[in-house]
Amino acid sequence: MLDDLKGKRALVTGSSTGIGAALALELGRLGVAVAVHGNRSLEAAERIVTEIKDNGGKAVLVSGDVSDPKAAAQIVADAVAVAGLGGLDILVNNAGGIVERVTNAGFDDGIYDQVYDLNVRSVMNVTKAAHPHLKQAGGGSIINTGSIAGRFGGFGGSVVYASAKAAVHSISRNAAREFAPDNIRVNTVAPGVIETPFHASTPKATLDGAKASIPLGRLGTAEECVGAYVFLASDQMSGYITGQIIDVNGGQLMP
Repeated sequence: MLDDLKGKRALVTGSSTGIGAALALELGRLGVAVAVHGNRSLEAAERIVTEIKDNGGKAVLVSGDVSDPKAAAQIVADAVAVAGLGGLDILVNNAGGIVERVTNAGFDDGIYDQVYDLNVRSVMNVTKAAHPHLKQAGGGSIINTGSIAGRFGGFGGSVVYASAKAAVHSISRNAAREFAPDNIRVNTVAPGVIETPFHASTPKATLDGAKASIPLGRLGTAEECVGAYVFLASDQMSGYITGQIIDVNGGQLMP
């Protein structure tokens, strides 16, 4: 049923490493032309583009800071340019990060702005720029990356990040209603604790505590998150699904 993805065009932000990279590779394997986005990890993004092409797929590289409105618009413009994808059917807003662990009593305005710009403003920036292209294509799928932290409030030190991801969940539901007349579905994937560079600075005690609370008894992998995104990208698989959150967390949270 995934044959409907062949020939589609997708922009995946934050696709140089982790979940975004794994997703870009899988979309390429399924016949989707992929705009691979990188910013600080541009060399890693270039490697993903090369791997997709080496495996017979089509991929282009786009770069820039999604938290900046002008840069976000340029990223989309570069992705849909004739030299890029030529249009857009799928948008995955995956770029994000915790930036720095801070507490309720210890955060400052600078960290708050950085976290919200990266995780929330970026989603709205890129979606705003991509919407006309998705509409022109006759509809499509927007998939935003949320987080288990946005579902239950997050562990210690993740208050700003958790609240930002909760905002992404809410934005997704609102956009699902707004864009439905354009035949654009909007959904969210909320990963749990996944072994990616995201957790490179997470204290071991925090990861051990998380692992102990997961019924499957282990942390997840980026590849294990990919199926949820592919499912939501496919109209054949999920054409009547919009405004939903798919949790991929090994049973750690069962809403």
